[in-house]
Amino acid sequence: MTHIPSPVEELRLLDAELRQLDARRFQLLARRGWLVASLEAARPAPVLAPPRPEAAPPRVQNVLLLLGGALLTIAAMAFTLVGWGHLGIVGRSAVLGAITVAALAAPLPLLARGLRSTAEAVAGLGLALTVLDAYALHEVALGGVDGVDGVGYTAVAAAVLAALWTAYGLLPRTAELRLPLPAALASAQLPLLLWALAADAGPYLLAAALLVTAGLDTAVALRVPTRSVRIAAAVGAYGMGAGGVLTAGGLSWTATGPSAAARAAALLLLAALIALAAARRTATVTAPVGGLVLVAAAGGVPRVLLPEMWTVPVHLACAVALLASVRVRRLPEPVRRGLGQASAAVQALAVLWAAPVVAVTLLGPLAWIGRPWSGAPADIRAAVTAEVPWPALSQTAPLVLATVAAVLALSARPGARTAALVVVWATALVLPPVLQLPYEAGLVVALSVVALALVPAAPTATVLAVAASLHAASLALAAQSATLAVLTTLTLLFAAASRRRALVAAPAALVWATALACAIGAAAGWAPQHTALLVLTVPVAAALLAARGAGAALPVEVTGAAAGLLAIALTITDPPVLALVLALCGVITAATALRPDRRLVGYASAALFVLAAWVRLAAWEVGTPEAYTLPVTIPALLVGALRRRRDPRTSSWTAYGPGLAATLLPSLVAVWADPHWTRPLLLGLAALTVTLLGARHHLQAPLLLGGATLLLDALHELAPYLIQVAGALPRWAPPALAGLLLLALGATYEQRIRDVRRVQGILGKMN
Repeated sequence: MTHIPSPVEELRLLDAELRQLDARRFQLLARRGWLVASLEAARPAPVLAPPRPEAAPPRVQNVLLLLGGALLTIAAMAFTLVGWGHLGIVGRSAVLGAITVAALAAPLPLLARGLRSTAEAVAGLGLALTVLDAYALHEVALGGVDGVDGVGYTAVAAAVLAALWTAYGLLPRTAELRLPLPAALASAQLPLLLWALAADAGPYLLAAALLVTAGLDTAVALRVPTRSVRIAAAVGAYGMGAGGVLTAGGLSWTATGPSAAARAAALLLLAALIALAAARRTATVTAPVGGLVLVAAAGGVPRVLLPEMWTVPVHLACAVALLASVRVRRLPEPVRRGLGQASAAVQALAVLWAAPVVAVTLLGPLAWIGRPWSGAPADIRAAVTAEVPWPALSQTAPLVLATVAAVLALSARPGARTAALVVVWATALVLPPVLQLPYEAGLVVALSVVALALVPAAPTATVLAVAASLHAASLALAAQSATLAVLTTLTLLFAAASRRRALVAAPAALVWATALACAIGAAAGWAPQHTALLVLTVPVAAALLAARGAGAALPVEVTGAAAGLLAIALTITDPPVLALVLALCGVITAATALRPDRRLVGYASAALFVLAAWVRLAAWEVGTPEAYTLPVTIPALLVGALRRRRDPRTSSWTAYGPGLAATLLPSLVAVWADPHWTRPLLLGLAALTVTLLGARHHLQAPLLLGGATLLLDALHELAPYLIQVAGALPRWAPPALAGLLLLALGATYEQRIRDVRRVQGILGKMN
């Protein structure tokens, strides 16, 4: 039979087992701690990385060598300039010569041992000492010799040093040195320039010296393979070449005779040849620069021979000729591309030169807006320059623009044809004022530009036509007959073009028709409100055009709406005519709303009719608000009834709410300010009727709106008695009533909370 221990015995067994588990856990934790300590002791100590050097050894070496060479050079200069007088002539020559020879010879053993950087530093010291030798030679042996000046001696010394350093750098054992040859090239920049200065040469020889030096540098840069020499030669070529080109360009610009211009042109031609020769081997900026210099060289002499106004056309002709040379296939591609870029740059500069003429032509006529119909000017230039001066030397501006347009038209680049169209348009506009054509002829030309710009199908041409039309209309403001004729022509031109370019031409035709209507009214002496009736023909035309289904229906309708707003603005001071214009605008919008895609315009039509009725009532000095609101309420209720018949799901607030509120609310406000009994009685009857209809047909909007209006109307009638009752009550009564109200609300609130808790308890029991 199985023994079942008692609870006391079982509890004693469990306690014994727990004590054994605690003891075993203590043993395991102690063993774990010992193992962790052993592993930490056996782990090797971390090795600290040495600090990273801030300067690499080669850099430190170069800095030390550079500083050492500089200090030695400074010491040699101090010895030459300060301590020179303590020695005799033989001693001085021996010391300086020995130091120079030693410095130039020291790089040989250093290179043999592989110490190239040290050899470079010592060689630099030797080169500096040769300069000091040349200075000492002049001070000791040639300082007092007649005919030997400092500039001439420096030129000879620079040439000799350049030759010596070149020979030194080309020796078999010193060919590894990188300093002698660039130093020789730097010294070679001075001889020609200094010789020209020593000989008191004029600016032409100075420019020639600079350009010849630049040519020699270019040859070295193109032929010598050593990189350091090529860099030094390129720097010299750019520097001396820039100085030569600027000097020659200044001489060409200031030349007053053919001889001086020819000499400057020869210098510029030399500079261009050097630049183009460099461009044949390398694809650099020298080709465009060479092309520009070539244009300056070719246009220098004709500029002197011809009047000043032909300066830009002559250089433009040279640029066009330069562009023709691009088609020569024998020229390298970099040269051809550079010449084309140079020609394009000259053409752009020519157009920029003509830009002030175009700007004055376009913007000058805007001055007539402030003084319209003040009298036709003598010629078209006088119309353009009513308040701005005419640019000088502009006689050749049309020729310049036409030439650039022809080049662009013949170009195959993308966008060139569009640019050509713009330049041709500008040429046609500036031609009449440049030629000082009669005023009427200038207007004819401006209208012809508009007509021709409407012929191409490109959008750019249409934009140019609009701009030209603005220019023509501004010019026409000077005279009444011109304004009427130009606006009529513009309206017809854009109307004819609207079949092919409806998006821009059709709205533009409506704009000019609006302007024409205003001009006709002003010419006839009509008042602004009477002119508005003529302006309304534009919205009618816009509605008819949009109804035809043209692709520009929206822009046409927007333009027509703008014309309608203008008509309304013109009648703002005459309420009867304003009411008529508003009604006519409502008719136009109502006709537009008949289209399936313009049903929303019907709201605008209703608003216009309502506004027209209100303005008419205000003109009749009617003060009853119902006269303004009932014309809105009755159509709104009819529309709401039709809508609910078509769709019974339509809410009564949507169908009848706006219409009822349009009359009930203003009438209710008027009742509270009306001391008589007639209006409150009529409003109460109307509100009672609306309330009963809402209850009969189970419609929320009439029921609530009518009931609320009836209640407020009744309160208005009882207000005097309520005020009397309130005056008869003691002062403690209102606070007491407010307290009772609050207590009632609090009790109701508590009861609601208790009900909610009871429901939660029931739901909890259901779970």
